[in-house]
Parts: sequence; C-alpha cells; structure tokens
Amino acid sequence: MHIAIVGGGAAGFFAAITCAEANPACRVTIFERGKAVLEKVRISGGGRCNVTHHCFDARTLVQYYPRGSRELLGPFLQFGPEQTVDWFERRGVALKTEADGRMFPVTDHSQTIVDCLQRAAQQAGVQVRLGARVERIHPDVDGWQVQVAGETPAFFDKLLLATGSSTATWELLRTLGHHIVEPVPSLFTFNTKDTRLRELSGLSVPMAQVKVPGVKLEAQGPLLVTHWGLSGPAVLRLSAWGARHLHTLDYRFPLEVNWLGGTSTADIIERLQALKHSQAKKTVYAHVPFELPLRLWQRLLQAADVPEILRWADLDKRQLNQMALQLTAATFSIAGKSTFKEEFVTAGGVQLKEINFKTFASKRQPSLFLAGEILDIDAITGGFNFQAAWTGGWLAGKAMAEKG
Repeated sequence: MHIAIVGGGAAGFFAAITCAEANPACRVTIFERGKAVLEKVRISGGGRCNVTHHCFDARTLVQYYPRGSRELLGPFLQFGPEQTVDWFERRGVALKTEADGRMFPVTDHSQTIVDCLQRAAQQAGVQVRLGARVERIHPDVDGWQVQVAGETPAFFDKLLLATGSSTATWELLRTLGHHIVEPVPSLFTFNTKDTRLRELSGLSVPMAQVKVPGVKLEAQGPLLVTHWGLSGPAVLRLSAWGARHLHTLDYRFPLEVNWLGGTSTADIIERLQALKHSQAKKTVYAHVPFELPLRLWQRLLQAADVPEILRWADLDKRQLNQMALQLTAATFSIAGKSTFKEEFVTAGGVQLKEINFKTFASKRQPSLFLAGEILDIDAITGGFNFQAAWTGGWLAGKAMAEKG
C-alpha cells in the first residue's frame, strides 16, 4: 500500500513511523512544505521539548483539554502518556518528570526527541520529502490523487492530513464535505499598561489566581510579569479555556488577580490585622509577609495608598482593607494579547463529530485520516498538546497499516 502523510510535525511523523512499523509492506511518504520537519518539536519547551505530562489516568488527563476532552478519552485509554514514555524509552530516550508533572528528555534538549523520531522513521523505511507543498487532493477509486506543486498527481491508497492549523488545508477539506470550526487563538499572554506593573518585568509569583469577572473563567498557577503585561501558566490556562469568549471581547476585558492563590480577602484581612500587632514598630514597606517579590509588594502598597514611612501599628482600617484587595482582587484592564510563540495553538479545526476516534479516520471520506491540530482539539500547556498528537498519530498509523 502507498500511504501519503501531509505534514511533518509530531502527529504526522508519529503516524508514519507507526504505520511503517506495523506493516513493513506499506510505502509511507511524508510531504512537508517547509525546509525541515518537526520544527515545533524542536522549539517547544524553550528548546527542551515538553514531550508529555505525567498524568497516566485517562479520565484525569482529558480534563486538561478545553476542546476534545470527551472524544479523547477512548484514544488515551489505547495510547496515553504511559505508552508515550515507553515508546521513547524503548528507542533509547529516557524522560524525566518535573515537579509540575511536565515530562522532558533527561538530556534537556529537544534535538534528542527530533533525532529519535527521524531515526525511527528512517529505520522503518519512511520517505521524507521537504519543500513539497501539497496543493490539491482528490478522492479516486479506492484511494487518493495527491498533487505536489509543480508535479503530476500521484496515487495513494490512504491519506493522512496532519498540517496543523492550516487555513489552506481546511479549505480543501471543506470542498470534501467537512465542516470547520472557525479558528481563534489559544495560549496567549495578556497586554496591560497598568502602572502597578511598570518596570517589574521578569518578576514572578509561584501561585496566583486569575479570573474574568462576570463569567466562569478562572485559572491558577505561576504568574509572570512581562514587558507587555502578564504571562505564565495561570494566564496561558485562562487563555485556553476562554479562547472563544475572549475573542468575542476583542481581547479587551477586566482581569482580577489574586496574587496569593485561592486565599480569600477576608483571610488576608485577618492576617494583616495580626501583623498590625505582631510587627507594630516595623515599617510596612520593609519586609514582605507573603510569598511575593519585594518590589511587587511595594507597588501594591502604593496602590493601596500606604505611605513608605508608615509602620504597621499606624495602618488605619481603610488602608488595611485596600491592601487586602490589592493582594487578592487587584483588577487590571487588559487591552490586547501577545502570541506565546513556543506553544502557539489555535482553538478550532475540523468538527469532531466528523471523525471516528477509534482510528482518526474521516466519517465523510473513506481512507482519509486526520490528526493533530487540524482537528478542533487543544489543551493547556504542560505537554498535553503533544500527547494528543502522539495519540492521534499512533491510532491513525495503526489503522492505515491495515489492509483494505
């Protein structure tokens, strides 16, 4: 059988290897329009490649997917993070788990993962064609005509599209009867010019809570102050879950930040009142009584109208209440977003009801398979998007290897 795979990313490569290993009689060709394959794998995780997440329970794992959680349960039971770890380790690549559950190669270099995948593909006899832009696909009797730009069409028995968030591919699929959920950005950072954050770029808080007032959108995690506003896992998670809603707001909305995680305003007022007595003679600005950077603490005090020379004993009720609000419910005006380039993901793609998730085959077109970000599936950061790619690629590869 001749198998065509369009797209040389994580899902496409994994499918190609799986198919070729499962059925050596298959002649598998990857068509990649760029100059290199696995580019997103190469740059992800700051060049370390966050391969997957140490969440081996499928029912827990699906909770990290704003879109696709219900559909992915069955596939994850077949091939989830545990199987991914085993797959790489059997090929000589050990993975390690960090404190937050993210898994990386022990080498801390994404090239380790790229080399492993390329070596496995080569050993399995997969042909990789670079600079090969597929501009047309057409269903033929018992297969597909695939036309690469500048070449005559070639026949393939089965076809996998794993082109990521490709508008051109989505348009081709529309002509074949598929419906596309319009894509919007996911995993982005928030822009704000709030003076409380001025010159604080690089500061981080280990556990903050962020939410959009008036809607059920909130997330927790580390929070990072950047040159343009706010980033870090808490913001990225919120952007993923709120991708469509924030798009309708044109990325202009109020953001409420609890710098102390889930601690309530009432609890912080009590703690501040206790400090008013226990630290009575000390200057409020001198020391941080919470796990916050000193400069951030001092900016929040300025916003609460607390003078620099004030002692704890001299805090009045209004100042104390304002301090509590700045710590637990500081509102920032968000005026735009910035792309989180390493983890660029979109919410949108082929409607999931049009896919058979036992095989990742199209329900509209026989012998057509779809995997990766071409589907309306996405996750928060932490290795979850790659896991969806490995899983989809593996199941599609197995299915394509079968005769008939």
